[in-house]
Amino acid sequence: MNFNFDKDNEEIVLRAEEFFATEMLPRHREWVETVCHDRKPPLFIKDIQEKAKGLGLWNLALPELAKDEPGTRLSNLAFAPIAEILGRLPWGSMAFNCHAPEVPNMAMLQALATPDQKEKWLNPLLNAETRSSFAMTEPDVASSDATNIRTRIEVDGDELVLNGRKWFATGGAHPECSFLIVMGVTDPEAGRTAQHSMVIVPIGTPGLTLVRELRFMGWADFVAPIGEFRLENVRVPATNLLGVRGQGFKGAQVRLGPARIHHAMRCIGMAEMVLAQMVARAHERKTFGRSIVEYDTVQKWIAEARIDIDLNRLFIQKAAWMLDNSPDKNTWRVVSQVKVSTPRMLQKVTDRAVQLFGAMGGTDDTLIHHAHTYARWFRIGDGPDEVHLRQIFKTEPVPEWTIADCPYIAPPGF
Repeated sequence: MNFNFDKDNEEIVLRAEEFFATEMLPRHREWVETVCHDRKPPLFIKDIQEKAKGLGLWNLALPELAKDEPGTRLSNLAFAPIAEILGRLPWGSMAFNCHAPEVPNMAMLQALATPDQKEKWLNPLLNAETRSSFAMTEPDVASSDATNIRTRIEVDGDELVLNGRKWFATGGAHPECSFLIVMGVTDPEAGRTAQHSMVIVPIGTPGLTLVRELRFMGWADFVAPIGEFRLENVRVPATNLLGVRGQGFKGAQVRLGPARIHHAMRCIGMAEMVLAQMVARAHERKTFGRSIVEYDTVQKWIAEARIDIDLNRLFIQKAAWMLDNSPDKNTWRVVSQVKVSTPRMLQKVTDRAVQLFGAMGGTDDTLIHHAHTYARWFRIGDGPDEVHLRQIFKTEPVPEWTIADCPYIAPPGF
């Protein structure tokens, strides 16, 4: 495996780093004041996005960009350092149109949508002219087993009729969200993984109700507000079926691998941001007549954070390389490993950062609480740890030998 980048990729990363430092970081306090405190849209985002487009920093997270689609095509590996840069700020990925859930939804539309669907739904996303959401999780069933989904999609002439409840639909509560991609049951008598299909449901369709905006452990996603929806006899044209009927789960796989990797990449950026604050805080504060940085415990926290961040970065690069070069069962195994390991690392680092900062670490004055809650959420979103651990265990090869004839054990009577 070669994780080195060519000169073009290196130049894009440098361009992204400079853009972050000059255009994005200076606007963060304005973003907090406008979005988090006043709950108003950040008007400067469109200006930043236009500048990013002009510099070729657009739709970088879509490796399968077609020639007529706006953006700069990068491999998953080449995008990794850019995602890390953008992950330092909650809204960072928006600047390059690389944020969730838009990227995985765009990837799915690229792969499955008809030409008419692409014209109506994909192109506006590629140009950041609208927002979208993916509605799969339901409150009434254990959605860690996605085959439990109960929302019904029935055919009535040339229309599809949807009934059910959805929640934790990322981006669904955003005022600019114009459509949901809804997963539901179309063929209840089919096999366990062949019962479901995906349908595009425009916001404003009669019977579709945004029940509320959700928070997770008190944390609000201000970039892609989380929605809970009720669908009561929602009617859409049959042409809104996305992909092949009964193959909803197979189609959704398009979005899962890269999406999990992108989340993990952003976690590295968050962890670096938190670690830098930890080091600064430790050098600035004193307790009981000593600088905090002089305490062995604090030195250990900082050193272990550096080790954990660097190890996970390399692990993510391996997974990204495999997605680019050999997307098979072994790749999905490594993606699951990254999905489990990275948020655990971020949660560990941020927990120690809160302890080092004291009360300030849990307030809105720092991004530590955002990173901490995001890490905890990531351990559930896109599949809980337990599901991924189960898959990792199932793919662990069983030795051909028994303990009795294990070549690593001394012979009997030795």
